[in-house]
Amino acid sequence: MVWASSLNILKYPPMFGVIPRVRFIEPQLPSLVEQPPEGKHWIREIKHDGYRSMVVLEGGKARVFPRNGHDWSDRCPSIVGAASNLCCKSAIIDGEAIVQDEYGRSDFESLQSAMKTRPHSIILYAFDLLHLDGKDLRQHTLVQRREKLNALVGDSTESRIQFSDEFEGNGAAILKACFSEGLEGIVSKHALSTYRSGRSKFWQKTKCFTESIFVVVGTDRDPKTRAPRALLAHNGNSGLGYAGAAFIALAGDERARFFSELDRLAVSWSEFKASRNDDVTWCQPEMAVTVKHLAGGKMLRHATVRALVG
Repeated sequence: MVWASSLNILKYPPMFGVIPRVRFIEPQLPSLVEQPPEGKHWIREIKHDGYRSMVVLEGGKARVFPRNGHDWSDRCPSIVGAASNLCCKSAIIDGEAIVQDEYGRSDFESLQSAMKTRPHSIILYAFDLLHLDGKDLRQHTLVQRREKLNALVGDSTESRIQFSDEFEGNGAAILKACFSEGLEGIVSKHALSTYRSGRSKFWQKTKCFTESIFVVVGTDRDPKTRAPRALLAHNGNSGLGYAGAAFIALAGDERARFFSELDRLAVSWSEFKASRNDDVTWCQPEMAVTVKHLAGGKMLRHATVRALVG
C-alpha cells in the first residue's frame, strides 16, 4: 500500500473548474514510554481503546478511514452522519472510534462486534484537526489546532463526535487516576508541536499495566510471529473461564520448567474453543502463572507470562 504522505489538496488552474479535494493522510503516532514526560508544555488525554480513525469531510460528504487508509465509512455510519452535519465546507479530523461500556469507558471487544451488529453505537473521540475549509493546519501548534477543533465539534453530549478533553498537571498522578478507573492509559502531547505523520516523540503514550494470576490450559503459536503463547483461564465462581493468550517471557530454568510441566499435563481435549490455530497443545488446568497485561477489558491484551506460581 502507498501511504498518502501529504494532505493531497489538488490544485488545478481555474479553467478546469475542479474543486480542491482533501484526502486521507498518514496519522501521527505516539511513542510508547514507561513513564509520562513532565513539564509545563505537556498536555494529557485519555488513551481510548478503539480504532484510530481519520474523518475526511468535503462538500457535505464524510468518509472514515482507519490508520491503514481503507475506507470504513460503512462500518461507522454514526460518525459519518455526525461529521456530515458539522458547520464547515471541508475538514480532516483525527480521533479514535470507540464503543463505551456502562461506565463510559472504551470497550474494544464490544467495538469489534458493534461494527457488525450495532454500528450506530460507535462514537468518535476527536483530538486533532489537520485541515479546515481549505487551510492546512498541520504547521499550527497543537493548542491552536485543538482550539479550532473544539469550536467545530461543539459540546453536545448527543453527538457521535465528541471532543477529547485534555488534562494538565503531573503525568504520573493522571496515569494513576486512569489506572484506578480501569482505563487503558494516557497520551502526553507537546502543546507547541506541529503535526507530523508517522511515529513521534512529541506524542508519547503510557499504558496502565497490571499483574494477575491465571491458569494455563494450553499453548499455541502467534499467527504472525510464530512465537509460543500460553492459553490462559481465570478461576471464577462458576469455574474456569477463558481469558486469552499471553506471550511466554520466561527464561532459563523457569522456561524449561514451564514446558516440562506442559508436557506432563498434556491432554488431547479442551473445554475451550479458544484458539483457531492448528498447532494447539492443551493441558490440564493445574499450572498457575503470573501475567502482566493491560488493565481493564474482558480479555487479555498485550499480555506476557512473567513467572510461575509455586
